[in-house]
Amino acid sequence: MNHLSLDEYPRKWIFTHASMPLPEGILASIKPFTQARSSQLWREHISAMSPDADRLASDDWAGKEESWKESVLWQEAWESDEPELPEEVLAFITWEDNTPVYFCYEKYNVIETTWGVFKQAWKNFLFFDDGPILIGRRKKEALWFDSEGYVQLGLRE
Repeated sequence: MNHLSLDEYPRKWIFTHASMPLPEGILASIKPFTQARSSQLWREHISAMSPDADRLASDDWAGKEESWKESVLWQEAWESDEPELPEEVLAFITWEDNTPVYFCYEKYNVIETTWGVFKQAWKNFLFFDDGPILIGRRKKEALWFDSEGYVQLGLRE
């Protein structure tokens, strides 16, 4: 089994919080991976050695400065009443809504969903903004959110 049920997920509250509850249809599309599967995906797609984004190695694609093309402020959009991601992010990521994405908090905490669901629930995902990286399956574009309120727009190898 690769996924936990959302009820088993320790951070379930970020998706059911009273201030930003999500509809059942969205909740059903948020699929946390088990720690073992998260670790495997992190090693394959983010870093073979580093456990989180704070300790990326210089030979990890995400640890290379040239992987990141632009920095955009996300914090203001998160705090606003508008539901959309910042315009620059939406212009950079032009994937179909059904594109599978992995939201990678750290080595043992990765969530699978779709780009369409992420766009609707991104504020919930960013209750924890300690360096998560979003990648799309078989896609080059990537987003790296930091706790200073910025998202790096980049391309992975």
